[in-house]
Amino acid sequence: MLHASIGPSHPAQSVTSDKAHQLPSCTFSLPKSQQRKGTQLRTRQASRWRAQAGRSRLATVIRAESQSSPAAPWVKADARLVLADGSVWRGRAFGATDTEIGEVVFNTSITGYEEIMTDPSYRGQFVVFTHPHIGNVGINIEDAESKQVHLNGVIIRDLSSVVSNYRSKLSLDEYLKKQNVRGIANVDTRAITRRLREAGNLNGVITSDTSKSDEELIAIAKGWNIVGQDLITDISIKEPYEWKDSTVEEWEFSEAVKGQNGTEPLHIVAFDFGCKNNILRRLASFGCKVTVVPSNYPASKVMDLNPDGIFLSNGPGDPSAVPYAVETVQELLGQKPMFGICMGHQLLGQAFGGKTFKLKFGHHGGNHPVRHNASGRIEISAQNHNYAVDPQTLPEGVEVTHINLNDGTCAGMVYAEKRAMAIQYHPEASPGPHDSDVCFEQFMDMIRKEKQGKGGYTSSETAAEHVGAKA
Repeated sequence: MLHASIGPSHPAQSVTSDKAHQLPSCTFSLPKSQQRKGTQLRTRQASRWRAQAGRSRLATVIRAESQSSPAAPWVKADARLVLADGSVWRGRAFGATDTEIGEVVFNTSITGYEEIMTDPSYRGQFVVFTHPHIGNVGINIEDAESKQVHLNGVIIRDLSSVVSNYRSKLSLDEYLKKQNVRGIANVDTRAITRRLREAGNLNGVITSDTSKSDEELIAIAKGWNIVGQDLITDISIKEPYEWKDSTVEEWEFSEAVKGQNGTEPLHIVAFDFGCKNNILRRLASFGCKVTVVPSNYPASKVMDLNPDGIFLSNGPGDPSAVPYAVETVQELLGQKPMFGICMGHQLLGQAFGGKTFKLKFGHHGGNHPVRHNASGRIEISAQNHNYAVDPQTLPEGVEVTHINLNDGTCAGMVYAEKRAMAIQYHPEASPGPHDSDVCFEQFMDMIRKEKQGKGGYTSSETAAEHVGAKA
């Protein structure tokens, strides 16, 4: 029982109120002036009564005498999240209402739930949002990072009952129904997150099907495995196309972008391993002509396009599950300047000759601190990945340029001899801070030095220029 004294401290009579959404019952102490002798307290929406501070408060007072309670005015638990460790979490279903399985991860971003849901890197996963209140700004098409929701399920504490944003076209519930994606609300996301931090990512099942027992669902979760699955081939485009949209003027934040006016356009071939729209927008904003190609596009055809630089995008899952992509990167390595983000970082790590490994619970959120080793500069970054490059397996000549300060894992690297750079996080920051947008500027500088016949350079030299300029 939670006890709350409303109004000034007076000898008071206590009455019990069951709050909505299955929260613990709460005892409210009414000021003595509000008590009525000889009058039974009956079920009613409490009249507006004022505390001495003068603020109006509304309380639902439940009949104090021993009588059966009326039917609850809120939706009871009609969905389950069942984890492979045997825990069962009951909540309220929204979005699609069938059964789905996925790897459960948590994301610590406070804003940007639409960008997170439409990020292809979440394919095969359920996302637990640690921010408790989700859905309040609705859904608009402009903020989507791809044409559809790619994650398998949404797990939240509280689904906003009110949508308030001038750009909104749909509520979160309506959007997930259209996308056939499952959601569960009114579960303890803090407790689930603590469980994932201690045990690591767990497989889970979200269902509103009452015909299956908890034990059956636990067995389904235990019998599924995301490791080794090729999650990239199906979501990648099938034919090359040219991307033309840049960051719209009202959202542009980079002075470096404005300085690109009048410079010669650079031709970038971007591999789509599950690329986010805003990554392509940032490349276009820096004055690039961007040709997007499928994940299995042959290296020879890439070179036939005569690019100035090659970009390797983000994407879902295990980099070891797409050996064809590693082989293509190895063929192209050293022929043109190359830049990899997230999955692209891991593919480059393997192409260099290194190995990757699965993190305990991954990095997912918009508040991850990263240190640039040469300068000591700290960037707050947006991240979304479950795998990392093992720096101990990288060959001589590959420099680890960035470190994740949460766990010390490799967050960036440069192979100067091969004119290749990579970062494990998301410089386009959608959602997230813009600290790392300088990486696009560094890639442009690498390409222009190549075109001028000046060859490669070390990450330390590049970063020192930009950090100094930004300081």
